[in-house]
Order: sequence, then structure tokens, then C-alpha cells
Amino acid sequence: MEPPDSAYEPYKPNSPEFRAAVDALRGMRQDLFHDAFAYRPLPRLGAHARLVRPLRGRMREWATWAPHAVITAFAVLAMLIAANSAMIGAGDNFVLGLLALVPVLLTMVRPVGAFWASMAATPVAAVVGSSWDSEWPWLPGAFACHLFVLTIVAIRTRPRTAAWMWALTAVYGVVVATFFDWGHSFGTNTAQLLSFSALILLAVSVWHIRREARQEVSAQQTVTAHERSRRTLLEERTTIARELHDVVAHHMSVVAIQAEAAPYRVENPPEELERAFATIRENAVAALTELRRVLGVVRAEDYEAPDAPQPTLAELDGLLANVRNAGLSVDKTTTGAIRELPQGVELSAYRIVQEALSNTLRHAPGAGAKVEVSYVLGGLGLRIVNDPPPNPSLVKPSPGAGHGITGMRERVTMLNGEMTAARTDEGGYEVTVFLPVAAASEGEA
Repeated sequence: MEPPDSAYEPYKPNSPEFRAAVDALRGMRQDLFHDAFAYRPLPRLGAHARLVRPLRGRMREWATWAPHAVITAFAVLAMLIAANSAMIGAGDNFVLGLLALVPVLLTMVRPVGAFWASMAATPVAAVVGSSWDSEWPWLPGAFACHLFVLTIVAIRTRPRTAAWMWALTAVYGVVVATFFDWGHSFGTNTAQLLSFSALILLAVSVWHIRREARQEVSAQQTVTAHERSRRTLLEERTTIARELHDVVAHHMSVVAIQAEAAPYRVENPPEELERAFATIRENAVAALTELRRVLGVVRAEDYEAPDAPQPTLAELDGLLANVRNAGLSVDKTTTGAIRELPQGVELSAYRIVQEALSNTLRHAPGAGAKVEVSYVLGGLGLRIVNDPPPNPSLVKPSPGAGHGITGMRERVTMLNGEMTAARTDEGGYEVTVFLPVAAASEGEA
């Protein structure tokens, strides 16, 4: 009687155990067999490496080869151990030295291939230099060579590869000790090699994990900073769009109301004039509706349009009075012929001065500030400069997200203006802005 199909269920290919075994074998094949002798040269240290950064000139150039020099030193050490470990002929000692030297040097160009070269050199060295009282199956030179190779390859690859190399080393040692002991008096030294290598590979794996964690954190911080910058930019654009919506909506409403009232101000207006005013009103209402539909999406759900008109430079004195009450000593200078500017320019200029003075209150408490407003040919110039804080030790980092400068630049860019913001030689901060105004507006003014 045949067993039911359910009896074979644990052994089906889709069982978790089978999949885990297949994945493990696939990982071993990928790490140790696929392109095992691929050319992967060891890179030089970068200019920002901790060892290279403090050096100058030729010493800096030489320091970039430090990893290669260290590996070469380990290779020479393994060669010396191998060549002086057995009382045999000079030719055999030379062969033992080469068998220990080559795999370690090979780690600089073909790391996985160096592991296989060390595995292949181990039995050859055992045959060439073995005697009844020698260590088995790892002669001193092979022991040092394989330990160095495991360490270097683990550093150059990843923890999974190191685990597979250690496992294959254990399999080789157990097989040789079991079937090819040949009565060596000292017995097998596989346990010593596995113990030393396990400790070293564990330390290397922890180093890998910490380095990857630091890189991931650094990458995440970079992404977070980028996203924060983008979010700040979008918030500032949203604020500007809200304010412009209120400004334009006000003017369009005035146009619609005047167009509707204009025919009643003329006695017996012609029919063509009535139709023209009606068309103007219809277009103004349609434009106002479309404006509200498009720009309304940038409003927050709890946003309420201000009852009063948006501020202009005429309210700048009130702003300066408020910041003086907050403890900021500020002087205002106006040059040029004062004239009415487009409301978008007036609003942006007011907000720029407001934000610059707010930054002074946050970042330089107790310092004085100056505001210069220049009505020049072709536009409006602004200069807001503050002195250094009288007691820098009392200045604490601001909890803000960096909206101030970003918002000012957005407003200036929107009006095709120019802006600079930088520290002064005295330790203060200076913001200079030029907002162009079309010649037609100047003529109307």
C-alpha cells in the first residue's frame, strides 16, 4: 500500500526548509564559484581617507597605497613563516614560501580566487614539507597564509562570503583529519585554525555591519535633508501663492464691480458701451472664478483669507515699531523718489524685510539692524543688515527649518529679481535685494 500524498508534503520543493537550502546553495555558488577569479583590483585610499587627509605632498601620494603595503607585508610574513618552519632542503623551503606568498598577494586583484588558491596550496605544502612530527594538515606557513587570506577576503567582500569560506575550510580540515591522518604525532590543528579565524571573521563581520549601518544612516540623512529642503520650498511657494491669490482676487473683484457700475454713471450710454462693460465684467468674473479654482488648491483646509488688504511698504513703519518693541534696535533709511509700485512688488518687499528682521531677532539677539529702501530707476532696492550679536555665547541654535532665506529667494525669483545673503566682515549678516519694476509701471506712477 502506497503512503498518501500528504506523507511527502514536508519534502516537496515548495517547503520552507527546501527553499532555504536552495537559497543557501545558490548564495554559495554566487559568492565562491560564479566569477571566482574575476579581476577586482584593490582600490587606493581616497583623498578624504582618515590616513591620507592630514598628509601633504609625496607622503600623501604614498599613503594612498597603504592597503597594498599592508597586504604585501602580511604576504612576506607568511612566506618567512613557511620557509623557516621545516628542516628540509632549500628548494623545498623556497616552494613552501611561494605557496604561502602567492595566495596572500592574489587577494589584491582576485580576492575569491585567492581563497581557492590558498585551499589548493595547503595540501601541496603538506606533501612538500610534511614529516611524522609536523603539524597537520595546516603547516605553519599554510596556517598563516590561509588565516591572512580569510581575513583580507572577508574585508574585501561581505559577511556571507566569509561564512562560506569558513565553512569550506572546516569541511576540508575535517575530511583530511578523518581520512588522511597518517599517524601524525601532533594530531590535527584544524580546531585552532577554525577558532582563530572565527574570532577574526566575527570582528570583520561586525565592522561590515557597522559600516553599512553608517552608510545607510548617512544616505537617509541626505535624503531627509533633500526632502526637508523640497518641503520647505513647497511651503514657501504655497504661502506666496496664497498671498498673490488674495492680491489678484481683490483687483479682479474691483474690475468686475467698476465694470458693472460704469454704465449707470453715464446718461443714456450707447448700447455698444453697455455691451463692452458687460463683456469686461463677464471676463473679470470668469477670470476670478478660474483663479479661485486653480489657486484654491494650495490653501490649507483651515486657511482663511485676511479681512484687511495684504501689507505694503506703507505699513513698513508699523513693522519696525513692532520689532523695536520686541527689543531690536533698527534704523530705516529711504532714498529716491517714493512712488507706488505694483502690489506684488510691495507685498514681497514687505515680507522680505519682515523675514530678515525676524532672522535677526532669532540669530542675533541684542544686535542692531539697519533697513535701507531705495527707489531707483527700474525697480526697488532693499538692504537689511544686522550687527554681530553682542554676546555670541548666549545665542542658541534656532529650531526653525530654514524657511526664511528660502522664502525670500522664492519671492525674488518670482519677480525676476536678484538677491544676496551672506555674513559681513564684522560678523553680522546682510541681505540685499533688487526687485525690477517695468517701465510702464514707473510711467504710470
